[in-house]
Amino acid sequence: MDLATLGAVPRLATVRHLAAFASLVLASAACRGESSAPAAATGGTMVIAVPGDADILMPPLAGSQTSAHIIELIFPQLAELTPALNTLDDSGFAPQVAQRWDRRDSLTLVFHLDPRARWADGSPITAADVVYTFGVYRDTLTGSPFRVNLEPIDTVTAEDERTVVFRFRRAYPEQLYDATFHLRLLPKHLLDTIPEDRLGASTFAHDPVGAGPFRFASWQSGSEITIEADTTWFLGRPTLDRIVWRVMPDVSAAVTALLAGEADAMETIPQRDEIERVLQDTSLQLVPYPSPFLGLVAFNLRRGPFAERDVRRAVAMGIDRSTLVQALFGPYGEVPVGAVSRMVWIAGGGAVPQLPYDTAQAARLLDAAGWRLAPGAAVRSRGGRPLRFTLLVPTTSRTRQQAAVLLQDQLKRIGVTMEIEPLEYAVFEERGNRGAFDALFLSRTLDPSPANLVQFWGSSAIGHGNLGGYASPAFDSLLAAAAAAPDRARALPLYHAVLAQLNEDAAAVFMYSPRNNAAVHRRILGVTIRPDSWLATAAAWSIAPGRRLPRDQ
Repeated sequence: MDLATLGAVPRLATVRHLAAFASLVLASAACRGESSAPAAATGGTMVIAVPGDADILMPPLAGSQTSAHIIELIFPQLAELTPALNTLDDSGFAPQVAQRWDRRDSLTLVFHLDPRARWADGSPITAADVVYTFGVYRDTLTGSPFRVNLEPIDTVTAEDERTVVFRFRRAYPEQLYDATFHLRLLPKHLLDTIPEDRLGASTFAHDPVGAGPFRFASWQSGSEITIEADTTWFLGRPTLDRIVWRVMPDVSAAVTALLAGEADAMETIPQRDEIERVLQDTSLQLVPYPSPFLGLVAFNLRRGPFAERDVRRAVAMGIDRSTLVQALFGPYGEVPVGAVSRMVWIAGGGAVPQLPYDTAQAARLLDAAGWRLAPGAAVRSRGGRPLRFTLLVPTTSRTRQQAAVLLQDQLKRIGVTMEIEPLEYAVFEERGNRGAFDALFLSRTLDPSPANLVQFWGSSAIGHGNLGGYASPAFDSLLAAAAAAPDRARALPLYHAVLAQLNEDAAAVFMYSPRNNAAVHRRILGVTIRPDSWLATAAAWSIAPGRRLPRDQ
């Protein structure tokens, strides 16, 4: 699934917290050359063009990129990650629903809730809501893909109405991250009568009540979704009146809508030709930021030719990723080091072993596995069966469709036939979740912590985020050791070993990591972007008073 991550908004809790948050935002803006000018007066509507609708607005279950961005502005966290993306200690977080937190011992983290925090219906947020939320995410009946990220948490209990105690199974550096980043709080009083296995089908999942800076307003399926500012939000009114996600059939249509003035912003302009279109429009600006995205071809290890490790390795070595990235992105993309985006800190700091592009070695591996190329034949076969597989690609992604055609041509050179099956996104997602595929062309939005590798590749995630069924005790063991390392210096070589193991096993081919460029109309002021979540600071964005449009009324 294409996962999205979670958000941050400006702080009004205390002078100390406000100053800390402001310094982080200004430092982040300065690094990118962005303006730190004060935001304009409140009001107006920002329209975002998106190449795909939301699926549901239930935080533990939402899978689409659009859903994730809406959810992060409606549903709050106990604490939020700051722009520095430091997930290893408390300095990387700012209070949200929790005013403060403290540690009683190495296994116990205590949150003290802000008494001003309210749900959109006026009910107070209590410790019972936090306990209920944890229970929903962890319940196997819910089927949340985030469940595996919460395994290190043993219990969550309410000490009193505003005090919540998290007890962990072991001591490790990212306890605060796991207790906050993965949990979007849910209103117990509105949901506890609904069975966990019915939450995704509930009315709430399409008409939610949250407690973030914005409130859900409306959803016209396949057309647009609107959220409105909560003018009584306990941490301060958002500057914008509303945000509208306008649904487009694909990225090119979204860019066209942006250039026509029908939208104000897009999360990223992925391809070189579209970037050049945007650059020619002086009313728009590109805001570069480190990418949380990763494009990959995931193999189904439970059936067909990819159940064999050497076949997967051979296919991986038959793909020239550098040429493919250059063709698609030019200077705006990179070949990833493995199962992480360039945003995540373990992507740097040294070389990660990877399978080389080597068609001769790929041919030798296939020959040894019995997949031979008969004289005059174009396709390898074994026992009279051709070496053929089908790659599922969503019709909403022009990038993946174009990459698939290039990939198809490259694999012909080693005698492998790859058929491309374009699917509507809902069908693509359903087939992937059901395991009904040979290979999937996925685009994932990754968390800022490398520990989320367990969500997609850990044995415990098979049947959820681990769609291809990759199971490796060596990988699981390495990942557990890396996650337990006390600091980045000691964790880095362990995480590199994790990535190397996955590369060696060729559970997937990690194709590209774009260099992100958000497109934003110049009438939108105060734009800063947290790399893992481009709308994290959207509650502080505003519209220039002299550049209002009819839709701003």
